[in-house]
Amino acid sequence: METKNIVVVGGGAAGFFCAIQIAEMHPNWQITIIEKSSKLLSKVRVSGGGRCNVTHACPEVDHLIQKYPRGQRFLKKAFYQFATLQTIDWFSRNDVKLHTEKDGRMFPITNDSETIVACFMKKVNQYKIEILLNHEVVSVEKKVTLKNNEAQFELICSNKKSIPADQICFAVGGIVKAENFKWIESLGHHFIPSVPSLFTFNVVDKKITTLMGLSVEQASIQWQGEKFIEQGPLLITHWGISGPAAIKLSAWCARAMADANYEGNILINWVPFYNENSLRLEWMNFRQDLGRREMGSKNPFDLPQRLWHYLLTEAGIALQTKWADLKNTHQQQLIQLLTRMSLSIKGKTTFKEEFVTCGGVDLAEIDAGTMESKLVPGLHFAGEMMDVDGITGGFNFQHAWTSGWLAAQHMGATNG
Repeated sequence: METKNIVVVGGGAAGFFCAIQIAEMHPNWQITIIEKSSKLLSKVRVSGGGRCNVTHACPEVDHLIQKYPRGQRFLKKAFYQFATLQTIDWFSRNDVKLHTEKDGRMFPITNDSETIVACFMKKVNQYKIEILLNHEVVSVEKKVTLKNNEAQFELICSNKKSIPADQICFAVGGIVKAENFKWIESLGHHFIPSVPSLFTFNVVDKKITTLMGLSVEQASIQWQGEKFIEQGPLLITHWGISGPAAIKLSAWCARAMADANYEGNILINWVPFYNENSLRLEWMNFRQDLGRREMGSKNPFDLPQRLWHYLLTEAGIALQTKWADLKNTHQQQLIQLLTRMSLSIKGKTTFKEEFVTCGGVDLAEIDAGTMESKLVPGLHFAGEMMDVDGITGGFNFQHAWTSGWLAAQHMGATNG
């Protein structure tokens, strides 16, 4: 029976998923996972606050691809072969049941990322997949002519160890420093320069940070000068603005913000069911309904009271002011603060759990249906190292499972 040497470079989500899929098809093949560090499945362990946000309840491909700022066209073909439903089914068949939260994020019912880690390690042990830790690849040689069933590739690690491979899947995660991956470029591939994605915003004026810990369930946020607007929970921190809406916005604006050196303005609408004009029209009703009540008492928007008081103060309105007595100039200032509050930003703070890079191997050089290199037959890619990234919510893991599965299917079916 024919056996092959398969090498997966990278001990993260995509690498493990790829190796396991190949092993399920070919239990007799020699499959090796190489990891440069001493840790395996690091992001799996910390994702979702240690609960592991496995995927997102988003079965329609056309809707799913809209959650990826980069790689939408590339992913469409891939997701028609393996997407959310297939992910749920695979984990279910391997005794990992998932549950869906109200925002669509899906977690193991144990709410513990170690459930996913244990599932993968069980499969690795079952199929005797070899794992080499502290093995950093420094070069990859492709044999020009093959002799006597010689392997196509030879990987050289920093410890001088030489590893033969009939086929390789690179799944090394985000390419933070391209200079560390010259060995991929030596095979003819190109990197789209990487910049951070999924981060939070540091505000210049620290007055708003006195509200740290305060969250608003529905607000919208925009990077001034860009068309993208994200809506959802916003959180005020001791350094600035965070929460799902802010982190999603950072994905869409990752390149624009990097180009601006993370300096500019964000615009926040604390009451996104209104815009400036519609709120101005509604204001007459507020004044009539609340006429003699003090503005510092309960507000008509169900905003947290501390935020409401902050906005009143910023608009120059005393908390004891009666709604009926509000001056037009103060009314206009308050409406603008509610619907289009501008905050100057200087710098970002990495959202540790969800750190993702925007950039990676140029998608034009990869076959979207097989994840195989268009330049080097037998070479495949999976996960974040490609120029694909999603917003927060399980979408980056879904890309990892999909690309790992597709690479495995092709590697397992290839006779070359």
